[in-house]
Amino acid sequence: MVALSTHRLGARFGSRQVLREVSLPLCRGGEVVAVIGPNAAGKSTLFRRIAGILPGCGECRLEGVRDAERAIAYMPQDQTGTAVLTVFESVLLARKQVSGWRLAADDLTAVERALEALGIGSLADELLSELSGGQRQLVGLAQCLVREPQILLLDEPTSALDMHRQLEAMCRVRSLAQDTGMLVLIALHDLNLALKFADKVAILAGGTLHDFGTAAEVVTADNLAAAFRIRARVEACSQGKPCLIVDDAI
Repeated sequence: MVALSTHRLGARFGSRQVLREVSLPLCRGGEVVAVIGPNAAGKSTLFRRIAGILPGCGECRLEGVRDAERAIAYMPQDQTGTAVLTVFESVLLARKQVSGWRLAADDLTAVERALEALGIGSLADELLSELSGGQRQLVGLAQCLVREPQILLLDEPTSALDMHRQLEAMCRVRSLAQDTGMLVLIALHDLNLALKFADKVAILAGGTLHDFGTAAEVVTADNLAAAFRIRARVEACSQGKPCLIVDDAI
């Protein structure tokens, strides 16, 4: 089974240290790990370090991977579409980047399957540049899924989606992790989504790892006050499920 941990990961932008010795405990395949924290906490930088596209100190440790260069798929926040490609072409291109450039029938099937799984099969012939922000996010997610990675890094993939699409996308990601043994690390601002879908939660604040554990262990009033500067509480709703209630800013 695939697993990932980090040891004292760091990163700088010029003279500014933006990630400081982040050591994530072992995260295993089949899990959804929500990475939460305020703006500029270092979430995107952490993902870019794990994906290997940003240099820095420390170590990212992978276990059980088939091919280290193809094991990780990373979806950044920015999904601006500038290429003159259709949705189908862009997702097919993402697949061929990891499967070789010779086109096979199963490549086309994989693209169709990824689009349909996210409910965007009807957009297959649309140009990327003509899509809404939410539609581009779903295409970006399809581009990751079609690669069939072992580790999926999603940087705020639901920020431009309406509530229906958010739940659809999160359900799909949750099912993929459970069914395929994929490890999913997902940066979220909506903490109720983290409470609903995440097996583990990592809180980043000020470029460091503030806490890590199950949602019940980590999403607490004390941690929310320290990391987010809010007065908030997690209470059970009428169905007995945890729900975040925010009372005030500190």
